[in-house]
Amino acid sequence: MRPLTEEETKAVFQKLHKFIGKNIRHLVERTDEDYVLRMHSNRIYYVRESLMRRATNVSREKLVHLGTCIGKLTHSGKFRLTVGALDVLAQHAKYKVWVKPSAEMQFLYGNHVLKSGLGRITESTPAYTGVVVYSMTDVPLGFGVTAKSTSECRKMDPSGIVVFHQSDVGEYLRSEEDL
Repeated sequence: MRPLTEEETKAVFQKLHKFIGKNIRHLVERTDEDYVLRMHSNRIYYVRESLMRRATNVSREKLVHLGTCIGKLTHSGKFRLTVGALDVLAQHAKYKVWVKPSAEMQFLYGNHVLKSGLGRITESTPAYTGVVVYSMTDVPLGFGVTAKSTSECRKMDPSGIVVFHQSDVGEYLRSEEDL
């Protein structure tokens, strides 16, 4: 478990900025307790500072996870968000998309959100920005990137893609099949 380098921190914050915008400040500068970002085995963890200090008593080889795994760094240095970041993103999301009950399962199976399955979308959402996908009962299902802006979504046909799928809570079940 080690602190992130400057390049790694920049990559993480750039990716998070796509989803939560200026709310990144609320991730690190919390009023209740301090949180930090740490790296272990190419995975980035969002962890309470007090818990991180206690974990220094455990050797690196024996430490498996610590805190919330929000993503991983690829070998080329790019940061990829994982489904573990969904709770963090949902708390601070700038743009949101709600899907109809008929389209929830399609999204949870790893498909994109189509216009026909779109329930609501945050007003003035730009194209190619990060969004958190919710059910109509405000349960976070996953996240993705918008294919069209809000104004373009109103004009498009029902079979057009509104949100490109990136990750969803169904990945836990799908990845279990691979084991």
